[in-house]
Amino acid sequence: MVLNKRLVIANIKDTAYVVSGILICGFALKGFLIPNQFFDGGVTGISLLIHELYGFPIAYIIISVNIPFIIMGIFQVNSRFAWKTLAAIIGVGICLQVIDYPKITSDHLLVSIFGGVFMGTGIGLAIRGGCALDGIEVLALYTLKRSSFTVSEIILGINVLIFSVAAIELGLPTALYSIMTYYAASHTINFVIEGLEEYTGFTIISGQSEIIKQKLVLELGRGITIYKGERGFLKESFDVSHPVDIIFTVVTRLEVRRLKNIVQSIDPNAFMFTGTIKEASGGVLKKRARQH
Repeated sequence: MVLNKRLVIANIKDTAYVVSGILICGFALKGFLIPNQFFDGGVTGISLLIHELYGFPIAYIIISVNIPFIIMGIFQVNSRFAWKTLAAIIGVGICLQVIDYPKITSDHLLVSIFGGVFMGTGIGLAIRGGCALDGIEVLALYTLKRSSFTVSEIILGINVLIFSVAAIELGLPTALYSIMTYYAASHTINFVIEGLEEYTGFTIISGQSEIIKQKLVLELGRGITIYKGERGFLKESFDVSHPVDIIFTVVTRLEVRRLKNIVQSIDPNAFMFTGTIKEASGGVLKKRARQH
């Protein structure tokens, strides 16, 4: 019963993400990009380019151009993802056809930045909901298995081609502003998917690990994970080593300095290294983070 309730809540949340993404993408397209002949990268960029060059209705183009990539998605990801993506893209088409979004501005700088931000927000929300509003990454995954190029290189190559055609057909300034749009959109997608709040993962290696563990848990209120390892293996005494508890914990950015001070006050020679964690959930992290 509890499991079914959680599944229903998760599905409602995913649907809300996708619907919000569709509406925001429609706003970005009709409120910023289309009225000013601007482009994005990926399949959306191809659709906008075809619309500008040949005048076909943008709603039909977006659906038609994405269909081959949706079919690829069945084999590259799974059929559930493909069907959800098809429904979402049809939703974008209906949104563009039915909703009369106002033109927000003609200022090229504002269009390139905020058109990209809203576009990226919409695509990112759809991805969080378990589908895609742009088939470019599916194509990249398909090509990856048949070439030596990375996903990033494939996407970059496709976008270079799109913006090159735009520069030839519609002028270099339009292409350059569209590159700014793509840059803003891609970074916004990362923020939406990975989370705006960055956490820091700390790994601590010290001979005073018992005291450090007590301080982190009892004083800082952190959850910790312990790895069993060995320390030593110095050049002058390579054969000498000692068992050690390797401590890993995740803290918010506000707690970084305090954690360092605690560890260094116990063991000034402790070895620490950090890594950025874009999104974290579970454990005691969220509960503690709200208290700051």
